[in-house]
Amino acid sequence: MIKGSAMSDKSPRHAETKKSGKSLKEKRAAKHAKLLARTSTTEALLHGKKR
Repeated sequence: MIKGSAMSDKSPRHAETKKSGKSLKEKRAAKHAKLLARTSTTEALLHGKKR
């Protein structure tokens, strides 16, 4: 017979899991804002006032 604990420890390890700096929603929002800013500056350059 096997003596001692035969089952593995399945308790959660909260200390081992590392949270990322930003959540996925924040990353997507930042990317979307960056794209909008780039588009608006491009539009201003290409479709500026005609002389």
